[in-house]
Amino acid sequence: MEGKALTHGIKFKDKVGYALGDTAGLLTFGLIGAFQNKFYTDALGIKPEKIIILILVARIWDAINDPLWGMFIRSRKPRPSGQFRPWIIGFSIPLAVSAALMFFKVPGLDETKYLIYAYITYILYGMVYTAVNIPYGSLASVITDDEFERSSLSMWRSIGAGIGGLPGTILLPMIVYKVVGKYPNGTNIQQLQERKLFWCVVVLAAVSVLIYFIHYKMTKERIAPQKKDKVKDGAVKTVAGLFTNRSFLMLSFASMLLIAFQFYYQSTYSYLFTDYFGKPGLYALVTVCTYVPMAIFIPIMNKLIKKFGKKELCAAGMLFAAVSCAVLFACRGTSVAYNPMFFLVFTFFSGLGQTFFVLEVWALVMDVIDVYEYRTGKREEGIIYAVFSFTRKLGQTLAGVGLNALLAYIGYDTKRAQDGLGQAASVIPKLYDISTIVPAVMLAVMGVVLLVGYDLSKKKLQIVHSQLDAIRENEETEETV
Repeated sequence: MEGKALTHGIKFKDKVGYALGDTAGLLTFGLIGAFQNKFYTDALGIKPEKIIILILVARIWDAINDPLWGMFIRSRKPRPSGQFRPWIIGFSIPLAVSAALMFFKVPGLDETKYLIYAYITYILYGMVYTAVNIPYGSLASVITDDEFERSSLSMWRSIGAGIGGLPGTILLPMIVYKVVGKYPNGTNIQQLQERKLFWCVVVLAAVSVLIYFIHYKMTKERIAPQKKDKVKDGAVKTVAGLFTNRSFLMLSFASMLLIAFQFYYQSTYSYLFTDYFGKPGLYALVTVCTYVPMAIFIPIMNKLIKKFGKKELCAAGMLFAAVSCAVLFACRGTSVAYNPMFFLVFTFFSGLGQTFFVLEVWALVMDVIDVYEYRTGKREEGIIYAVFSFTRKLGQTLAGVGLNALLAYIGYDTKRAQDGLGQAASVIPKLYDISTIVPAVMLAVMGVVLLVGYDLSKKKLQIVHSQLDAIRENEETEETV
């Protein structure tokens, strides 16, 4: 049992070190949801319908790039420092550079040239982020094989992501906007200052490299990769097998909607608080309302999981969050709908419901990886995570396409935004509508998918993990003999 002892028993250092990986990533990745669409429409003057095509092209490339990268990592011989950690630190600097380029406005270009520049920098950033994020996501499954330690890692990853997203959602909205006039009702007209945004991104990108280095130093891969002679069927068959795996498909669909929801509300609320409420600084409180509930539940999360189960908690929470957003939509056109504090109260209630799935999504992924190993005898962290990561990028696509389609539909005027003139009176109330009903529907669908579609209940997981432990112990005994 000496070898078994090395596969669990993680310390506080492991949890913090793992969390720092997502802190570093979200320092720049979080800016996409908070500012990228606003930067494209208001700074570069790109029309929403053209941004839709850009996002679709980028995702078509991701469909090729992400699984290939997962297969590539799987095929590489592990280094003394591990199978995944070297890739994370190796691509940290290219990731920082590509993030800064994505928010740089080359002076004097027309819309067509800005669009070409956006294609190049957006796709480049996506490729480099994949190079870092696939090994990072796979890392948790080789840090420990204990279910509750993995749940703890998932929670710490979510904490790290929340911290990484704070500068983009709390500090930058207070820095990068300037009041340039007033609407007839007295609401401020706010204009995005692209130079300030760029230099803020440069600072955050530089800090991300430092944090990735600390993450590298504080993490350790405990579970050795499977020997190559145990993987006979090849990566293509592994990928094909995932599409007949109900738990993987349902979790991927729910997670796709989760990332779509997160990107959608981050981007839409940027327009909402800037153009509808006229107070972009209050956008910071959206993050507070979303992440404070995490602080409430983290100390008791494992107790709740032991009592109710991960799937059960996540499903109930998302349905509660959906009701909170539906209440906001039902209040449209009333006086309270123009009160940002009222909006933030129900954002907090929505955050309470979202907390369980946000904190546990990565633990659910590791459960799926375990079930795949239990059924096939193969442990394919890199490939499974690569395919799962691609489905989350589809969620990012859904958010970007949906938002820009709705902006075009309601008549959002990029030229007026560039000139600091604000939006037409007919557009403003429609921003509230698309900021409330769409999130409500997405949250409701997630709740139903997790409740009805995802089949790894508390009872089923207990059986799988107990039998998988027995299989692993058997293999260790055979190797010793």
